[in-house]
Amino acid sequence: MKETRFPEGWNEERVRKLLAHYEAQSDEEAVAEDEAAYESVTHTAMEVPTDLVPKVRELIAKRQCR
Repeated sequence: MKETRFPEGWNEERVRKLLAHYEAQSDEEAVAEDEAAYESVTHTAMEVPTDLVPKVRELIAKRQCR
C-alpha cells in the first residue's frame, strides 16, 4: 500500500477538516464562497491554454522565490 503524501503544512487532520467543511456547505453557501473569490482585489482568475500551464507555474514559482 502506498503511503499518502500531503503538501507541506498539510496532514490528514487538516484534509479531513477541509472535506467536512465543504461536505456540510449548502448550495447557497458554496455559490457565495465561489462568487467571493472573484471579488478579490489582490488576485485574479484567468483561463490559460493547457500547453502554457507549465510555463505559467514556472513563472509564478520564480516570482515567489524572490
